[in-house]
Amino acid sequence: MDPYRNPFAPGAGSRPPELAGRDAILESARISCGRAINGRSARSIMLLGLRGTGKTVLLNEIGKIAQDVGFLVSKVEAPENEILARLLYPEMRKVMRSLSGVEAAKQIASRGLKGLRGFASIFKIEIAGVEISVEPEPGLADSGTLQYDLPDLFEVIGRAAKAAGKGWILLIDEVQYLSGGDLSALIVAIHRMSQEGLPVLLVGAGLPQVARLAGEAKSYAERLFLYPGVGALDPQSAAQAVQKPIVDEDALITPAALSSIVDRTKGYPFFLQEWASISWNNAEGPEITIEEVNLSYTETLISLDAGFFRVRIDRLTKAEVQFVKTMSELGDGPYAMADIANAMDRSQSSLGPTRANIISKGMIYSTDHGYLDFTVPLFAEFMRRQ
Repeated sequence: MDPYRNPFAPGAGSRPPELAGRDAILESARISCGRAINGRSARSIMLLGLRGTGKTVLLNEIGKIAQDVGFLVSKVEAPENEILARLLYPEMRKVMRSLSGVEAAKQIASRGLKGLRGFASIFKIEIAGVEISVEPEPGLADSGTLQYDLPDLFEVIGRAAKAAGKGWILLIDEVQYLSGGDLSALIVAIHRMSQEGLPVLLVGAGLPQVARLAGEAKSYAERLFLYPGVGALDPQSAAQAVQKPIVDEDALITPAALSSIVDRTKGYPFFLQEWASISWNNAEGPEITIEEVNLSYTETLISLDAGFFRVRIDRLTKAEVQFVKTMSELGDGPYAMADIANAMDRSQSSLGPTRANIISKGMIYSTDHGYLDFTVPLFAEFMRRQ
């Protein structure tokens, strides 16, 4: 088949040709956006899932839903070792400038922009390499404590948005990389929006431990957010994700070939899309056969091993690689920390720092007290292939 027509050609964070199996999550987002823009109470959302399950794609889709009903949309990715104030400043400034152009919101937004300049000065935020140094607006976001200042700025944005007949939605990817203090400040700010009935929502995406981190940051986070899990697709949705884009291109896939892809990928979107893409490129006729799918399997593994999996392992030190190698040799997770320590002939306490470092790098997470698992689906199989 023509590779230029390949509907599965992958791209980081790009929308798959068929967004199957996520209707309930998108409907929850529509309801929250609709309620918030109409001045009703609405819950923000934290998307939780392993790597490669499509959380970033869902963030983008939710952004489109929000924009369609009148929200200003800001999207950021939380990198490791970056402070939230620096991450959010340019987005808040952009939103306030946009709202200051609406006559009904101009006065509120203009005050917010002054407060934001003071906020930048207090937190020593540099813009275009130049540190902003102005006198802060007295009484607005000038304490130097993010947990007090961020809610003040969110409230100004919320009131300006309400006056303009709009809303503001903040999309944050990789939430697990936020520090405990920054996550706490963010939750306090969203709690204020909920209490004041202002049209401001947060949709975050992160690894499964984010729910626990949010709860530890603020106990009321449990009722402030919806926590939908973004996992593997069920067999019907996985089949739809593969078959529909092929049919839409006036091509076919045999039932046996489709069944093989669905079963062996275990429904994980990143694997589905990669295998379907390579099978498309290797198909000689208008129908993808089981022989072509089987032939493409090895090529798919080589592609994933060299890219999706390899970039994760390359971030680890030798000691950390040995730790995850031992995990994979114990089979498929979750893994008891006691079993890992026994296999390495080490005490659990001596492995504590290594465990903490690997968790901080987003490679493993705690599934329960004393148990760990990989954040990347099928990673244990990759390690065993090595």
